Amino acid sequence: MPYSIMLDAGHGGVEPGAVYLDRKEKDDTLNLVLAIGEILQNNGIDVEYTRTTDVYETPLQKAMEANEAGVDFFVSIHRNSSPMPNQYRGVESLVYSLDGIKLEMAENINAQLETVGFVNLGVKARPNLTVLRRTKMPAVLVEVGFINSDEDNQLFDENFQDIAEAIARGILETLPDYGSGSEREAYGVQVGSFRNERYAQRLLRELRAEGFPAYIERYGEYNRVRVGDDLTMREAVDMERSLKRLGYPTVIVN
Repeated sequence: MPYSIMLDAGHGGVEPGAVYLDRKEKDDTLNLVLAIGEILQNNGIDVEYTRTTDVYETPLQKAMEANEAGVDFFVSIHRNSSPMPNQYRGVESLVYSLDGIKLEMAENINAQLETVGFVNLGVKARPNLTVLRRTKMPAVLVEVGFINSDEDNQLFDENFQDIAEAIARGILETLPDYGSGSEREAYGVQVGSFRNERYAQRLLRELRAEGFPAYIERYGEYNRVRVGDDLTMREAVDMERSLKRLGYPTVIVN
């Protein structure tokens, strides 16, 4: 049975969240949540959302929705703010208490976002926050950079997809025994897809020279270059991380 998660885009509707110049937190969070959700769905996770449009619900309503849906995890995406512009920068995650799998997930998300370029401000306990206190499942609130930091905003805009993938990886690598067992799904990592077979063969040779078990899978007119074809999710995440460190664009596939 697949894991399930509810993704929450902070604020919305009449509540814009933090505002800096013409930038609104509610817009950044919604765009990012939808991108994260797509990645998680492509990796076999059942994803639900507190909102997919510009509407407002109270934090209590969001917590109750997650409880009624019976999801395994709840992740809320926000942008931070400081009293003065460009006073602080970085990512931090909030949890109800500093223990359990919620802490592990928060630490993993922060670590992945640090690889994108964010300053890692760590994980903090915030037991007074409704979406952390009233949810019955492990819950994490991620502050993805400061919305009134020009550096963080540039990082957010120029590395948007990498940020979505980093958060998704942080979630996936936390899931206990995900992709294991007798009926587990097998995963691999796709590094490129080309109409021209010559380009695919060139990438294949390059990957094999680096020691990766690469191969080409033909799909219609495309030549898909992939690494590994019988990996657990955790193994695929580790493989993807190794490829990312070498600068390869990647996506986990099954």
